[in-house]
Amino acid sequence: MESIREIYKIGYGPSSSHTMGPRKAAEIFRDQHPGIKKFRVTLYGSLAATGKGHMTDKAITGALEPFSTEIVWQPDQFLPAHPNGMKLEALDKLDNTRSEWITYSIGGGDISDTGTRDASASIYPLSTMTEILNWCKDNGRTMWEYVEMHETPAIWDHLTEVWKVMQDAVERGIETEGVLPGRLNLPRKASSYYTKARSFKGTLSRRAFTFAFALAVAEENAAGGKIVTAPTCGSCGVIPAVLYLLKTQYDFTEKKILRGLATAGLIGNLIKTNASISGAEVGCQGEVGSASSMAAAAAEQMFGGTPGQVEYAASIAMEHFLGLTCDPLLGLVQIPCIERNAFGAARALDANMYALLSDGHHLVSFDRVIQAMRQTGHDLPRIYKETAEGGLAALGIKE
Repeated sequence: MESIREIYKIGYGPSSSHTMGPRKAAEIFRDQHPGIKKFRVTLYGSLAATGKGHMTDKAITGALEPFSTEIVWQPDQFLPAHPNGMKLEALDKLDNTRSEWITYSIGGGDISDTGTRDASASIYPLSTMTEILNWCKDNGRTMWEYVEMHETPAIWDHLTEVWKVMQDAVERGIETEGVLPGRLNLPRKASSYYTKARSFKGTLSRRAFTFAFALAVAEENAAGGKIVTAPTCGSCGVIPAVLYLLKTQYDFTEKKILRGLATAGLIGNLIKTNASISGAEVGCQGEVGSASSMAAAAAEQMFGGTPGQVEYAASIAMEHFLGLTCDPLLGLVQIPCIERNAFGAARALDANMYALLSDGHHLVSFDRVIQAMRQTGHDLPRIYKETAEGGLAALGIKE
């Protein structure tokens, strides 16, 4: 498995696979062709189907400015290696192709020419939860210590910056009002939810704050704001909501929160390695489902759960998102994406409490849950995997 830095990328929304990945590819291609002043980029499959709503064209043309860029949309043509394929061409003055590059945006802001992840970037010797739990048991250590052992000491500096960006996104989001960009004309809700949450008490208050914090970050992402992929842009509100709640309502220290982030990053890595975090590949179970699983594990770690209970919390959270479709209206990362962040955060806290009450023993392991998620994603029809053709997206915006 690769560094958890690849799980937590700092950037701008609204989509890691449709915005961050294509922009990265365009920047690489531009730098490889310093004398070229005209480009053509063809987007295929899911990348084309929801690209306009995800601002894919703006991300690419922005990366290639001030040069002329033609965007070609091919939503019905899927390249063989991954649903998010793209071809970049360097053109001469007569529009003849001088060079071309086919690559894939495989989720989490990553690109790959093969459509799969590069195993050579691995820094972790173990790649299943069973192996990691055995290591924790044999060494009397926790999951965050496993992360610390295999990352460089600079990982704590990275997680400190990650936590800062997450907090900033929460705090911006609960202060900002207005309408999100795009044809849905969707009003922001985080600010009003936060105001109402302050008038509640006890459990109701904590749940309302959880919703407000998750909405705040998800709305910032939808507006193209600065966020952290956790593990994707579309699911970026789940972990910040849970951790911000634990900071403000339970007085957890920053050190505890960073250790929680490390544990969550390990969970995300396991999902990314053994299944997928790409909505175009496995549906929203790979995005909000993964984020909820990560957040549940972080909370369990912070509340003193054993490694077995951490594994159980991560399992529960993912189990109850199995089969979740990726069906954004008009291809925008707004409906149902924003609300799913709120409920993903709430589900994470529920999974944390349920596992904390247990002894950590359960029948279906995390590894088996992730295998089921991968198979479920494979079996989902293409229209339910970030194409805006099925599910809620097929209903359009009219009753």
